[in-house]
Amino acid sequence: MVSKEDCLVHLKTVTSSLKTDDSATQGYLYIACAAILWASGGAASKALFNAGVTPEHLVQMRLTLASAVFFVWMKLVCPDRLKISPGDLPSLILLGVFGIATVQYTYLVAISKINVASAILLQYQAPALMVVFSVFVLKEKIRLLTLGAILFSTLGCYLVVGAYDLSLLSMNRLGMVAGLVSACAFAFYTMYGEYWMQRYHAITVIFYSTLIAAMAWNLVQQPLGAFEPAYTFHQWLLIALIAIPGTVVAFTLYFKGINIIRSARAGITATLEPIAAGAIAYLFLGEILAPLQMLGGLIVIGVVIVLQLDKA
Repeated sequence: MVSKEDCLVHLKTVTSSLKTDDSATQGYLYIACAAILWASGGAASKALFNAGVTPEHLVQMRLTLASAVFFVWMKLVCPDRLKISPGDLPSLILLGVFGIATVQYTYLVAISKINVASAILLQYQAPALMVVFSVFVLKEKIRLLTLGAILFSTLGCYLVVGAYDLSLLSMNRLGMVAGLVSACAFAFYTMYGEYWMQRYHAITVIFYSTLIAAMAWNLVQQPLGAFEPAYTFHQWLLIALIAIPGTVVAFTLYFKGINIIRSARAGITATLEPIAAGAIAYLFLGEILAPLQMLGGLIVIGVVIVLQLDKA
């Protein structure tokens, strides 16, 4: 006969399991929302480049505005999150300069030189780079499910962006190199950010890395020089979209997601970005997705669902 105590223990176990599942689902939702916001920012960036705004100016404005918004919000809502140990500053500088500052600039350069789809495809080689680093440097064992997820998500990205119709070898070389460097920086800040979130809250890590990235770009360029040209009201709206939802909100959600589902799964889940970009192009630009592109989207969505269902 089952005792009352056994029933209570079983109930607690089930409840704990449900909480864990809910938390994981929340992590995937965070990453998915970040991917949608990044896709919106990519489309807005391309519109600004077509209007004559340079990647250097856009990245300076994006990071400067984002760090200012971060600071004001944290000062009002969670001032305790602004406290860090001075000894940790050099490592956060590393994350800000070689992570956030580098990925922002190289991705924007890639978008300005080649089409958005190709830039996204190149950047989303990051999950594969993370696995290579984990295996050969950290000596971690990678599960077959993770390897399969990376292969299929990459295939899905390839199909979604229509890479089978792109003349990859004839593309602008600077754009291709920038896209690959962006992938390396993306992998770096994802894994290194996960490490630092063991010590600080996600919002603290992303604020200081964004602030340091903004300071770096204001050192290598004329301080606040990107704000001097006369922009139209529509351009300011696009800049605000890129800086606030596309940076402040998106990176906060992404780092919070990493903290829940770990860096490898977060990187794979973020490949939803090209699907979001395709949906935006369909809804607002009237672009029609080919059958192979829709198949690629279904593959990526399927990979994310399988990862979410896997409890290991």
